[in-house]
Amino acid sequence: MMNQEIEQAEKDLLHTYNRFPVVFDHGEGVHLYDTEGKEYLDFCAGIAVFALGYGVKEYNDALKDQVDKLIHTSNYFYNEPAIKAAALVKKYTGMDRVFFTNSGGESIEGALKAARKYAYTRDGHTDHEIIAMEHSFHGRTMGALSVTGNAHYREPFEPLIGNIKFAEYNNLESVEAQITDKTCAIIMETVQGEGGIYPANPEFIQGVRRLCDEKDILLILDEIQCGMGRTGTMYAYEQYGVKPDILATAKALGCGVPVGAFAMTERVALKSLTAGDHGSTYGGNPLACRAICSVYELMEEKKVLENVNRVSIYLEQKLSELVERYDFIETQRGLGLMRGLVFDCPVNGILQKTLKNGLVLINAGTNILRFVPPLVITKQDVDDMLVILTRALDEWSYEERA
Repeated sequence: MMNQEIEQAEKDLLHTYNRFPVVFDHGEGVHLYDTEGKEYLDFCAGIAVFALGYGVKEYNDALKDQVDKLIHTSNYFYNEPAIKAAALVKKYTGMDRVFFTNSGGESIEGALKAARKYAYTRDGHTDHEIIAMEHSFHGRTMGALSVTGNAHYREPFEPLIGNIKFAEYNNLESVEAQITDKTCAIIMETVQGEGGIYPANPEFIQGVRRLCDEKDILLILDEIQCGMGRTGTMYAYEQYGVKPDILATAKALGCGVPVGAFAMTERVALKSLTAGDHGSTYGGNPLACRAICSVYELMEEKKVLENVNRVSIYLEQKLSELVERYDFIETQRGLGLMRGLVFDCPVNGILQKTLKNGLVLINAGTNILRFVPPLVITKQDVDDMLVILTRALDEWSYEERA
């Protein structure tokens, strides 16, 4: 039956994804089940989305309750879940003003618009520049693509939005060399995701913050993937002693319900987007915002951050042991439960084997296995993952060297 479903999908869906040959039907805890009943240990979490795991009764009940009450009204009116969700986003980000979106890409779009409007309000010019990072990934929309530091993604869609420069991540001199009197913003991921699971060096991100303060440049931090507790604090920048002027968040913000947000300080809000500058039909709808409220509440109740900090140490240790064991694994890196295992070769063949053996993993680039599991995993889940991964590595190694 599953093969027939895949064949139908290949006939009907636009071929923009190289999907794995599995049709998932439901999930429970940290496991997924396909339409034929096979169980999979999930260390992908929908690309760092399902932070709380699957089948969480309190979360599901909150959404069911909201469906029965009100799903959508538009932003011509207020709604109670959005008011509560905005207060929670402010509480956990330290920002002052919030705009709700439907995705991470939309959050980046809004952040870029806010930065350019801020600069325009300041000096009346429209030729401002934005500095982004090489090997970054910010999304597939035209604005987000414009600041994504991979030419392969950008070239087919050029010309994109102009006045974008790229600097080397974790190289403060490279950033400083790109700054001119036209620079209005610097955008970066606090931990690069698609670019290879690279956390920012403390001296780098702190140096960028200092440059922004000195020159009235806005710092935009993209925490779409690394935020919402994944690195051991609710947002990764908390670990560096810095604060952005604009923050983009999404993915685990709704734990499966499509929702994102960009938030900013009051200083930026007073001089950037005003009525008519930005909008969204679905952004901030009651259902999505009820999801946000439930996620924040459950993260507190279930002490998710404590679990991340406890289990991530164990995961890091076990991945380091794999580095020592296999000569084709070069290193492991990351922060919290956002980790990458770096190989000296492409990992697609390994991913096929892990999936066949009941483990869901994804890559970050061609040669890195990415580990972004639900934030509620246990040490036992790590052990179970290692059994499957080690078997896959041994099988793959034997076949490759045969």
